Amino acid sequence: MGRGRYLGHIISRNDRMSEIMQLVRKLSDHKTTVLILGESGTGKELIAKALHYCGGRKSAPFVAVNCGAIPASLLESELFGHVKGAFTDASHDKTGLFEEADGGTLFLDEIAEMPLPLQVKLLRVLQEEEIRRVGSATSHRVNVRVVSATSRNLGEEVAAGRFREDLYFRLNVFPISLPALRERVEDVPVLVDHFLEKHGERMGVAGVRPSPEALQALVRYRWPGNVRELENCIERGLVLCEAGVLGLTSLPESVRRGVGLERRCTDQPGSLSIKKGAEALERALIVRALEQTAGNRTHAAKLLEISHRALLYKLKEYALG
Repeated sequence: MGRGRYLGHIISRNDRMSEIMQLVRKLSDHKTTVLILGESGTGKELIAKALHYCGGRKSAPFVAVNCGAIPASLLESELFGHVKGAFTDASHDKTGLFEEADGGTLFLDEIAEMPLPLQVKLLRVLQEEEIRRVGSATSHRVNVRVVSATSRNLGEEVAAGRFREDLYFRLNVFPISLPALRERVEDVPVLVDHFLEKHGERMGVAGVRPSPEALQALVRYRWPGNVRELENCIERGLVLCEAGVLGLTSLPESVRRGVGLERRCTDQPGSLSIKKGAEALERALIVRALEQTAGNRTHAAKLLEISHRALLYKLKEYALG
């Protein structure tokens, strides 16, 4: 089976992904900021790397940072660097990630997690193309292309006062919205082949193929963790497979059963309870609506045909918010 359309390490036969790849090619040689949107596991960093390595900056550094993985008190120093004595533990000068990425690309993953005070400083860097180390009285220019990403709805974050509107507009010059894996089902078989080859060689079990039953289960599963979850599933399956075949028993139970939340709620003891079944189904529909709208609660409420206020109440009731 062929690998379909791809750019770098991105493998897809999906028309929407093909359009995204064409856009990446057009944007790769330009410095304009790009905001990559999509659920966790959809490949946002792969798109950022494609933007970098397909363009004129490919020989310069690609530097990635997860804004949600670094404590707020340290993130400013991590991004902009600091001078000796700037704070208690600053025993020497430190180069920030903007300087490390000079001439190349800085990928700011989970940008929605950036604290508001730091958002002001990032906006200034984007506008002035200058950075100032923490504790320094001078600024100096940097030539950095900024690509950011988030799994949140930044429009809602702006409305809630958690993200600056001016920074949002500055980052959102070219948005790229990645589809969830459940929206590109045709890619599951080709990704399965790719991950079997990739991890099979590394694990010393090259040439493993999926059984028809296993492939059917993989295709019909909804993949809430998207491509990352699929890759982890295949790696696990390679450990358990026998005689060069990735069989149904090599897959996690949730994938083997190939069921959504609606079915799972009726498989539990006491599932003949209409009240419990109705609650489970309601919860499942809310989860699916939020998945389809990338977490946009206003749009999800419209799909569910309930008020936004009612949705907020149910999110709290089912501990989904």
